Order: sequence, then structure tokens, then C-alpha cells
Amino acid sequence: MSRFQWGAITVCVLLNTLDGFDVLVMAFTGKAVSAEWELSPSQLGLLLSAGLVGMALGAMCVAPWADRIGRRPVILGCLVVAAAGMLLSSVSQSPVQLGALRVLTGVGIGGVLAGSNVIAGEYASRRWRGLAVSLNSTGYAVGATVGGLLAVSMIEGSGWRSVFLAGGLATAAAVPLAFFLLPESVDFLVSRRPERALERINVLARRMGQPPLESLPGPTAVPSGIGAGFRELLSPALRRSTLLLWSAFFLVMAGFYFVTSWTPTLLVEAGLSGTQGLTGGTLLNLGGIFGAAGLGALAARFALRSVLMVYLITTAVMLSAFIASTSSLGAAFALGAVIGLFANGSVAGLYALTPATYGTGIRATGLGSALAVGRIGAILAPTVAGGLLDSGWTPESLYLSVGVIFVATAALLLLMRPAAAPDTGPAAAPATGTAH
Repeated sequence: MSRFQWGAITVCVLLNTLDGFDVLVMAFTGKAVSAEWELSPSQLGLLLSAGLVGMALGAMCVAPWADRIGRRPVILGCLVVAAAGMLLSSVSQSPVQLGALRVLTGVGIGGVLAGSNVIAGEYASRRWRGLAVSLNSTGYAVGATVGGLLAVSMIEGSGWRSVFLAGGLATAAAVPLAFFLLPESVDFLVSRRPERALERINVLARRMGQPPLESLPGPTAVPSGIGAGFRELLSPALRRSTLLLWSAFFLVMAGFYFVTSWTPTLLVEAGLSGTQGLTGGTLLNLGGIFGAAGLGALAARFALRSVLMVYLITTAVMLSAFIASTSSLGAAFALGAVIGLFANGSVAGLYALTPATYGTGIRATGLGSALAVGRIGAILAPTVAGGLLDSGWTPESLYLSVGVIFVATAALLLLMRPAAAPDTGPAAAPATGTAH
């Protein structure tokens, strides 16, 4: 792993930091938005889900283009879309406008998340791939934590719109940063062979301390179109892994986004103040910073699937005790941080597990489709939770049910074959310096 490779991963982590802020800003401003427009829990649930609808669209419809035209241009375009959505959200005049803009923001975030996680995995060696992709989730948790900390002070001083404005300006500032510092994937250049591919590969090879190539490696078979990529995901060789990954993403994202979206509000319902509820939600994401990084470090020494299963089961145990702990503020905050550690680590583990399952020609399509299915669970969870609360469910029963979801995901992983699909990209050409 050269300094340049770690640098590329660092840029991806920074982009995920912004995504974490942009995605969860609605959770931290939800109480203030609901108070201004007098929203019911179900209506707030729809707003919480709107960004996730956009993320599903971005992951399913935009991310696969990264396998066709390149990871870098897709990420740059999606950053522009996300920045526009955040800035316009800060001046929205109705719940409908805000909801539509949250969908637009989500489209951009969905494309950035898929593309940056693929680049991070492709620039990492096999040993450090789990850590590289997990660090992206760490960046996501950092962004969510910063969002919570900013929301506490900014809402009190300048109102909830200022939080969206800050996120939009930060995302817009990331566009030139990514333009100058984010490299294209060597795997993509070798497999798709765009114009000047050999020259571009040799520039990257030199920056990684590798000798230049005199000619491109032998061509590899890649799907001819977006539809062919989706069909390959469900081919006999990959169908089992794909369906299990989709199911795991659906369940984990449903549980994760219920916890992160509703915890600040439910802590207030359980008797804490508004500021204490925001603090509890922030601690969830603060714990996630260490959880994602810890999972990546453990995955460098132990089987990723085994580490991920431990994270999932531990999350379930912690959730079963969370709301009951609110009688002690210190215990509630400490348990919230631990839940954040293991829940964020669970998501990071799935992100790390997915790219190694697919070859270069369908890697972004594979991760994007898994994220899109996961977003369906993430979309449903906040909305369903709002409806269940309206019908009389207690916070305790909701958290117990989500605990069962994490246990079910661990059971699914037992069915997954540990061997990854063979890589059809430059892994076969070590001279390219990607060290797969």
C-alpha cells in the first residue's frame, strides 16, 4: 500500500463524511421542522424517509454508470446534485418542497456512496480492503456526529435551515477537492479501456511506485450494458450471493435507519429534554466512528463474515436494553454510544463484504443494487415506525423488534459462501499496482 493509495482512500472517507452529514441532517432537525410545520409522527416519518428514497434511486439508477463511464465522473456529478439539494432545502417553504429536495439530495448521495466505496476497495490491497471500506463508514459516522453537534447549537441560534445551508456549502466545497485529488479506478481503466487508458494507468502506476506498462493486459469480459450487468448479478454463479447480500442489506439498513432516525425523538418521548435527545442521537454516531474502524481492523486479522456476525448479535443485545436505561441519563448515553459502535460497524461490514464478491465489470452495479435494496428497508423503517407509534406501540417494543432484525441478519450470513467471486479486473495484472 503506497502513500498515494492511502491518499485516494482518504478522499473517499472525506466524501463519506459529507454524506453522513447530509443524510442524517433530517434526523437532527426533525423535531424543529415538525414544530414549525406542526407535523404528525407519520408525516415526520415520510420526511425522514424521503432522502432514503433518493439514495435508493441514486444507488440503483446512477451508480451502475460508474461501471460504464468511470467511478470519478459519476462521483463528481453526484456531488453537484447533493450540494444543490442541500442548499435548496435551506430555503424550502413547505414539507412537500423539503421532501422533494431530500429525494434530490439522496440521489446524489446514493451515487457518491457507491462510487467512493468501490474506489476505496479497488485502491486497497486484499489484506487492507476491509479496513479501507470500513474507514469510509467511519467517515459517514464522523459526518453524522458533526451534524448532530452542529444541529444542537445552530438550531438554537439560527434555526434548522442553517444546518442544511452549512451542509450544502460543505458539499459544494468538496467538488473541486474531488476534481483535483480523486483518481480514477485502475481496475476500471484496465477493464473498460477508455481513451488514453494506457497513459492514464501509467501515470497512476508511477504515483504508486510501480513500473509503467508497455501495453495493456489482455482484455477481460465485461457486461456490454447496464441491463447486462444486472443480469450477471443474478446469473447462476452469483445468484445465491446476490440474494443473500440484498436480504442482509435490507434488514440491516432497516434496523440502522430506524435507530438513527428515531432515537433523538424517542428519547424525548421517554422523558429526556430536546437537547438530551439530540445528544443521545449524536452519541450513537460518535460510537459508530470507532465501530466501523474497529471492524476494519479486526477484518485484517479474522474472517470478515465472523466479525460481522459478532457485531450484529451484540447490536441486538444492546438494543433490547436501550430505552429501559433512560431512567439513568449516563447509562442511556453510554449504551447509545455502544449501540452506535456495533450498529455502524454492522453496516460497514456489509459494505466491505460486497465489493469483493463481484468482478470489476459489475462491482459498482453490485454494490449499487445492494444499497438500493437496503434503502428500501431504510425507507420503510422510519415510516413504519411512525405508523406503529401512532397505533400505540411503545419505544421499548420497537427497539426489541429491531434487535430481532439484527439477529436474523446474522443467521443469513451463515448461509453465505465465504469464497468471493473471482475478480475479472486488474487483479490478474499485478504490474498495474492495485495489489488485489
